[in-house]
Amino acid sequence: MSNPRNPTVDFVLKTIESRDVHFLRCWFTDVLGAMKSFAVVPGELEHAIDEGMAFDASCIKGFTEADEPDALAFPDPSTFQVLPWRPQTDAVARMFCDVRMPDGCPYEGDPRFILKRVLAQCADAGFTPNVGCELEFYYFKDAQSTEVLDVGSCFDLTSLDYASDLRRDTVLTLEHMGIPVEYSHHELGHSQHEIDLRATDALAMADSIMTYKLVVKEIAIKHGVFASFMPKPMNGQPGSGMHIHLSLYDDAGQNAFYGASDPQGVSLSSTAKSFIAGVLGRAREMSLVTNQYVNSYKRLCADGLAPTKVAWTRSNREAIVRVPGYRPDDPDACRAVLRSPDVAANPYLVLASFLAAGLEGVRQGLSLPDPCGADACPADAVAGSLPENLGEAIAAFKDSAFMRRVLGERTHGFLLSAKTEEWQRYQSHVDAWERDRLLAVL
Repeated sequence: MSNPRNPTVDFVLKTIESRDVHFLRCWFTDVLGAMKSFAVVPGELEHAIDEGMAFDASCIKGFTEADEPDALAFPDPSTFQVLPWRPQTDAVARMFCDVRMPDGCPYEGDPRFILKRVLAQCADAGFTPNVGCELEFYYFKDAQSTEVLDVGSCFDLTSLDYASDLRRDTVLTLEHMGIPVEYSHHELGHSQHEIDLRATDALAMADSIMTYKLVVKEIAIKHGVFASFMPKPMNGQPGSGMHIHLSLYDDAGQNAFYGASDPQGVSLSSTAKSFIAGVLGRAREMSLVTNQYVNSYKRLCADGLAPTKVAWTRSNREAIVRVPGYRPDDPDACRAVLRSPDVAANPYLVLASFLAAGLEGVRQGLSLPDPCGADACPADAVAGSLPENLGEAIAAFKDSAFMRRVLGERTHGFLLSAKTEEWQRYQSHVDAWERDRLLAVL
């Protein structure tokens, strides 16, 4: 049994009693980032924390094979939260889980473990990541169409922003679950919205992003509408991104990205420059993780207001990494923003890849090219382009020893197989666009 003096477990047990919690949902994700869950009753919690809860992992995409189904889910008591949208009598709480094999070893295909493994490498290098996130999404009348709720645009605060109450209720729910929100506003697209999460440690941020996605959908359902995290749901409207803000703090608690005497005048340290150079060097190989669907690449196009160039910038939308400059003399404001991931990606794998690429750049002392200007990316500032489609992303991922190291052979192999199948099916599919243009004239 768990030690009753363990303060975290003790807090959870007391909260269960005081909040009338009758169901504990154990959450984890599959390799593609879909939330998975099963429920236990409070009387089983201490056993679950100590011994794990057995489940058939062969049912989870990217987990074990049919001939090795057994796995154990160990709830992490530090992630305990009561779900505020459920009834307050016979309440429901959740905890994220770590997946392990029957011998107690971490399951190498668990996305949460993959991120933890990279975070251990960060700690060995003397760094602690600080991560914030901007997440965009759309509201539609229902799940069967793309009928929008409004025709507002960026930062509108008028009757055009029909969904202000939905955002308000979503923000309040997130904060009730201990997830601080920094900003929320209407985005550029019709019925498109953004809620930005305040920076925290990387594992907590990945957990928060998964919680965020569920909360957005739950609150939308309560208001009788549908929320979508599809990367590019409509023609003529921008796609939805997941912009990752990241900096590294050293053992003295100082932002290792900040360089007051930067000769380029962008307040970046040599550590930050090498980190960004590492990310640029692995950007194409990472694309199958940051942008994992056929639809993802319809957001990453020249007219899609999303990045396409493997480059960095202060303000150019084409570059995949941006270094904000609104508080250049504030060390804590210094960070790099990875703009290529879309909101449908698995946040554990995105953060693991982002950090691993940057750490590789720091270890190798890579040099950073000049930034793109506001209006153009000169050739010497660009290290290439992102893949134009899922097929190109698969090709870059397939031969990447780097991504094999980050994800492990099992997860790398699963993603390669699953995404190759998706791409082959897409290529053989005849859609309305082709019929409208060719059927009557050929």
